[in-house]
Amino acid sequence: MSYSYSNRLENWLRAHANSEKASPMEAYMRNLFPFLGIKSPDRVKLVKAFIQEHGIPPQGEELTCTIRELWQLPEREFHYTALQLLEKHLKKLEPAAIDLLEELVVTHSWWDTVDTIAGRLIGSYFTQYPDLIPVYTERWINSDNMWLQRSALLFQLSYKKRTDEALLFDYIRRTAHSKEFFLRKAIGWALRQYAKTNEPAVRQFVSETELSPLSVREALKHSSTVPTT
Repeated sequence: MSYSYSNRLENWLRAHANSEKASPMEAYMRNLFPFLGIKSPDRVKLVKAFIQEHGIPPQGEELTCTIRELWQLPEREFHYTALQLLEKHLKKLEPAAIDLLEELVVTHSWWDTVDTIAGRLIGSYFTQYPDLIPVYTERWINSDNMWLQRSALLFQLSYKKRTDEALLFDYIRRTAHSKEFFLRKAIGWALRQYAKTNEPAVRQFVSETELSPLSVREALKHSSTVPTT
């Protein structure tokens, strides 16, 4: 069923492709991926309409196969659609789902998919299986894969008071030396988000930690204290 489901979904989206819209969408993403030319609001509506008629694959092997089949297609809209299907199972992801999520992070990697996977899917997953946080995130932060490191920095974006402050600050210290734009940006984003919950702690951490100017600007963008450097 998984093959026929993804096949029908592929055909459904391809029938709505727009080559004129595809070119600027590809240019915006630095021509890293081809596009069908379906804008995000339209794609979401199309997938919802498809789901209303065909349902969604259930948890387990069927869902995993469908996600992988969509992810193997070249056009970026299919990757977004795979994440849209996964979000339908957001609150009941199975323990084994983390291996699929990790696979998606390191395949066809760019900020547009990684940030959704890290901030929403992995973030939600770890609220259900908190004992697995050190098992995976420690390996990610120590890896040489920038997107896994970014995921370790960003998975707590929506945690608010549930944020493990010590873990967040530790991971930031361990990546603060990086010259990678996407890691420096992630550090600032994670700190800015946590500042909404504990701004004094973030201000103190920024003042005591050697961070890139980009990370500092992003961290204190909405702070009542303007950085002095």
